[in-house]
Amino acid sequence: TPEDARIMAWWDYGYQITGIANRTTIADGNTWNHEHIALLGKALTGSVEEGYQIARHLADYVLIWGGGGGDDLAKSPHLARIANSVYRDHCPGDVTCRAFGFVDRQGTPSPMMERSFLFNLHSHKLRPGVEADPTKFQEVYRTKYGKVRIFKIIGVSRQSKNWVEENRKCDAGGWFCPGNYPPGLKEILEKKKDFAQLEDFNRGTKDDDYQKEYFENLNNPELAKKRARMNEKHEEEMKAAQKPAETKEKKTLSDEEKIEIYSTWEDTADTTLMWQIVTTNAVDDLKRWLDQDPGAAWLRSADGRGPMWWAFESKNQDIVSTLMMAGVPHTDKDKNGLSPVDLLKE
Repeated sequence: TPEDARIMAWWDYGYQITGIANRTTIADGNTWNHEHIALLGKALTGSVEEGYQIARHLADYVLIWGGGGGDDLAKSPHLARIANSVYRDHCPGDVTCRAFGFVDRQGTPSPMMERSFLFNLHSHKLRPGVEADPTKFQEVYRTKYGKVRIFKIIGVSRQSKNWVEENRKCDAGGWFCPGNYPPGLKEILEKKKDFAQLEDFNRGTKDDDYQKEYFENLNNPELAKKRARMNEKHEEEMKAAQKPAETKEKKTLSDEEKIEIYSTWEDTADTTLMWQIVTTNAVDDLKRWLDQDPGAAWLRSADGRGPMWWAFESKNQDIVSTLMMAGVPHTDKDKNGLSPVDLLKE
């Protein structure tokens, strides 16, 4: 590579790129700027187009660590979370980015992972049907067993590269030169929210809602994953609805199907998620779920209670109305002989 080449890679390999190859790297183990690491994570785990539009303003080449084990794809869900901690539109409504990852033990990528910049370069000509866009990337190096792969970025912004060189500011000794982002990244950078850690006492700002939801999701990852998948499916359906197509009939359940669900009393991830949605009065989440799976309205937990009981108990009238429109009764009894209406009287 040319001596002035800039290499984009996850920060883990920054020291090796600089120390062994004597090339400029975008980040390394001493990059303390969380917002900068988040931008790198956003480029790698965002869509191919989004990642490319960031990369072409920052780098000339992309280095990918592959070959399985703890490679870039294996650690990429963490990259997505870091990106979302600063760029909240990265995984909207999903603070721990559960929509980004593998959906099974066979390594099947989720839709968000499959669309990503990193997945496409990592799996280039290795997985069936996956090939890097030749108008954006050219594979220029691969080690014998494919552990390291290097791609040249096609269409690098010379204007941004020159701007960075001309606007370099160094300290008196000339060895410490904090970088400046080129104007070409202005639109993306305007979306960032500086990250506030729990121990940032002197910052003067708080991010309590984000922190609370983040730790709730960590404590219940299966619940967070299901909600993320549900939100992503809803977005896909919304996009599909905008395209000219035949009108699809709304999903319906037969009486037999309703009875089968309603007569099954058990505690599951679905009943836990439903309880959380109902008790927090998340009406939109409930409606999205019922659009995708009308049977969810008929769920019941091991104590015989279901969404109608929780809605009455929480006095969430909008939820009650939504469930009644779905045909869910409000006079049936739980295992203790209490109906949803009885809970309202307590």
